[in-house]
Amino acid sequence: MRQTNWHIITGAPCSGKTSVIRELERQGYRVVHEAARAYIDQQLASGHRLEQIKADKLAFESHILAAKLRIEASLPPEEAIFFDRGTPDSIAYFKLAGLDTAYPLDRSRRIRYRRVFFFERLGFSKDRVRAENDQTAQQLDTLIQESYRMLGYKIVYVPALSIHRRIEFILKRL
Repeated sequence: MRQTNWHIITGAPCSGKTSVIRELERQGYRVVHEAARAYIDQQLASGHRLEQIKADKLAFESHILAAKLRIEASLPPEEAIFFDRGTPDSIAYFKLAGLDTAYPLDRSRRIRYRRVFFFERLGFSKDRVRAENDQTAQQLDTLIQESYRMLGYKIVYVPALSIHRRIEFILKRL
């Protein structure tokens, strides 16, 4: 198992992860942006529609998982890095899609993050890359927590606060 000094920021869609990651980056912290959002943005820019991008659930989720694994393999484990979602999030997304979770579970067991920060949900809002609805976001909220717990992580729950207060909350718990 690869031990790291990496910190995961996770939670359901619309929990404020991306806003906090962007602010951490602006403040000079090293961050890794969400692989799924980057892939979807790239595909949309190439002229694909969201429905097309996500049509083949196995291909889509496998692509996202592979991207996460490539990114993690390229980074120094001793460096403090904040991630917008970790590999175990893929377990939840595979499960939600009705896919076999054996591979993402196996890959998730090969790495150990220093901290997992789980963001409380905020009000749901749709954007150009978000296909989920409020009900799906609630399911993911539960599935993501289950994925990290099953791997033995002690989850640090981050309440709904302003971006700066959430960052303060996180940094105090490093």
